[in-house]
Amino acid sequence: MSMGHKGDDQAGLFLTYKDVPRSAGHPFYQALDKVLHAKGFDRFVERECERFYSPIGRPSLAPGVYFRCLLIGYFEGIDSERGIAWRVADSLSLRDFLGLGMTKSPPDHSTLSRTRRLLDVEVHHRVFTWVLTRLAEAKLVRGRTIGVDATTLEANAALRSLVKRDDGQGYQDYLVELAKAEGIENPTQKQLAQLDRKRPKKGSNAVWVNPNDPDATISKMKSGATKMAHKAEHAVDMEAGAIVGVTVHGGTTHDTKSLDATLEMAATNLGEVQKEVERKRDNDDHDGPGSPVVEDMKEVVADAGYHSNKVMTDLVESELRSYIAEPKRGRRNWKGKAEEKKAVHANRRRTKGARGRRLMRQRGELLERPFAHLYTTGGLRRVHLRRHDNILKRLLIHAGGFNLSLLMRKLVGVGSPRSLQGRLAAFLWPLLGLLDAVVARVCLEVGAGRLQTVELAAVG
Repeated sequence: MSMGHKGDDQAGLFLTYKDVPRSAGHPFYQALDKVLHAKGFDRFVERECERFYSPIGRPSLAPGVYFRCLLIGYFEGIDSERGIAWRVADSLSLRDFLGLGMTKSPPDHSTLSRTRRLLDVEVHHRVFTWVLTRLAEAKLVRGRTIGVDATTLEANAALRSLVKRDDGQGYQDYLVELAKAEGIENPTQKQLAQLDRKRPKKGSNAVWVNPNDPDATISKMKSGATKMAHKAEHAVDMEAGAIVGVTVHGGTTHDTKSLDATLEMAATNLGEVQKEVERKRDNDDHDGPGSPVVEDMKEVVADAGYHSNKVMTDLVESELRSYIAEPKRGRRNWKGKAEEKKAVHANRRRTKGARGRRLMRQRGELLERPFAHLYTTGGLRRVHLRRHDNILKRLLIHAGGFNLSLLMRKLVGVGSPRSLQGRLAAFLWPLLGLLDAVVARVCLEVGAGRLQTVELAAVG
């Protein structure tokens, strides 16, 4: 066989079917496609998006393909729409998952962006609740005990682009003005940086705003750096770890201020899922012991950042039992605060009980896991989109992808494409060990046979 050479041969004008490149497919995406197809995902999405399109005209990107692309962004850990478009164009197995034929081109990033702007947040929310309903049918959602936690997301906005809210003066011009007030007529960048470091209270969200992303706020990240940021808050079912609600707030919004919106969103989602499960149960005329059950929200679990007198009393008024860690505040004065005292002490007794301690241990596992999958491996720790509505659209489908991974783990045993690597290694290592043992045994027997032959020859 002679060596082939890479040349500049002219490509053929026509291709036969056997010459078209094809893929054997990815096992995980093939299984996921079967689940989505069996549950009518694409038909559901098209019905929900029908009102945004004209009955005539050039066909656009199918809504099902758009949402599948966002799911690929979660499973592949891609943070931007441009990256999703590149990944889809580069993979034959992902083209099969999207249902693209040989003559259809994969969507580019501008098509994904245009579709996102066309569809409102409510449609993305409906897709999220559709996935949540599938989890409820698989008995992966109960809804009785809900855990809440939040994290900060770095915004796609720079501090140097800040302007004053009142007159629109830029931050750089403001520093030059301060330098001139100090007697420096023509300040250099080094002098401006020194002046900025020495100045107390460098930035206030009441004074400064980023014109590119007005929803982002000046926030201190967990690393200690000051950046423009948003806050994402999750409501998680403490039974199986499914996300039942997602909200987006300003980066400096306190946990006690955002809790009500997140709990309200979780209750609304669980109510919709409960109605859908009951409707399907009535249609199937089956109410046996194996039927899925989604209960009303009764208990709330959170860390010490959510503890306050108002939160405790509000939860009591909402008939919700709280299991919220209490920060150390020392001796407190309860004069004239009988209701607050009763609510705080009741929460303290519950958290110190056996169930409270167990829920606190589960909180560290079930609430932190979605953050790791959505933002660390999922690629959204720094968002490329701007404004809360656009960010929430992406987060809802990202959270839907996380919930789908729980469903796939129950149905096929793996929850992500990368999980197959670990499964393959776990399957091959015992086989390799067995093969090594067989080879060692054969070598030992062959060596013993040769030694016996040599001894017989010496005796003869």
